[in-house]
Amino acid sequence: MVFLNKTTLFLMLLTLCIVPTFVRGQGTRVGFYSSSCPRAEAIIRSTVQAQFQSNPTVAPGLLRMHFHDCFVQGCDGSILVNGPNAEKTAPPNRLLRGYEVIDDAKTQLEAACPGVVSCADILALATRDSVALMNGPSWAVPTGRRDGRVSLASDVTNLPSFVDSVDVQKKKFADLGLNTLDLVALVGGHTIGTGACQVFKYRLYNFTTTTSSGADPSIDPSFVSQLQSLCPQNGDATRRVALDTGSPNRFDTSFFANLRSGRGVLESDQKLWTDASTRTFVQSFLNGRGPTRMDFNAEFARSMVKMSNIGVKTGTDGEIRKICSAINA
Repeated sequence: MVFLNKTTLFLMLLTLCIVPTFVRGQGTRVGFYSSSCPRAEAIIRSTVQAQFQSNPTVAPGLLRMHFHDCFVQGCDGSILVNGPNAEKTAPPNRLLRGYEVIDDAKTQLEAACPGVVSCADILALATRDSVALMNGPSWAVPTGRRDGRVSLASDVTNLPSFVDSVDVQKKKFADLGLNTLDLVALVGGHTIGTGACQVFKYRLYNFTTTTSSGADPSIDPSFVSQLQSLCPQNGDATRRVALDTGSPNRFDTSFFANLRSGRGVLESDQKLWTDASTRTFVQSFLNGRGPTRMDFNAEFARSMVKMSNIGVKTGTDGEIRKICSAINA
């Protein structure tokens, strides 16, 4: 059992306390719907719980969807819009899932409070509730976002890629106001969810001049055979594999332990350990061997609030969609 000293506990509490203050300056605030739609968060939470019970994969699906939404034109629900050239049709978004959860919640909210709660806020709140259902942290979500009126696949150019170096990842995050700690904490969300064989299979077979197995030498040799059996060279490229082989259905730090052991599935994830600038934070989340001990749950929650304020539309900007998959006429 780990005991926190008074100083560490105070700093953690202070961090949690200052989050709403940071966000309020962005035009959002905790409790935005307390008068206009008092049951909004309860409706969304119960919807997520019901959907999760029948299909637990919606939890990591919503987390990824929120991330993809915020990195393209800000957190404005544009990922939810249908259309032949909408964001969701871009290659990195084609495997996103969880749309039915947002649609279900929106239907109920329109019945209770017509034209009040934005789809962007529904996604942000549903993501928080999904993480909590996977034994992860919960946090106060500042609300008041409005929905964007534009959704174009051609705008999907800044999403982090599974082949990005750490420097490229840091640049993409920094461009949106997120620092290296945010990067490591948010990528830690891969503790839940899966990745298709097609996004990492090259690591298993394309290094024939480097290793006898043909695999990326940064992968733990004992892990290579396991991945190759799950993703045969000529097998189903869409088959999904857990990104956290230790506990894929539980939000915890085993994802970071896997990186330390060379068992990161995605190349971009494993690089967080091989690069010194990010390894420091991975170590801190694991067992305090970095310069300061950090609580992963607390830092993840802080970074999620920070990310969820990227490019938000508030006030009279944007709209409140009647249906999340369609921009208002």
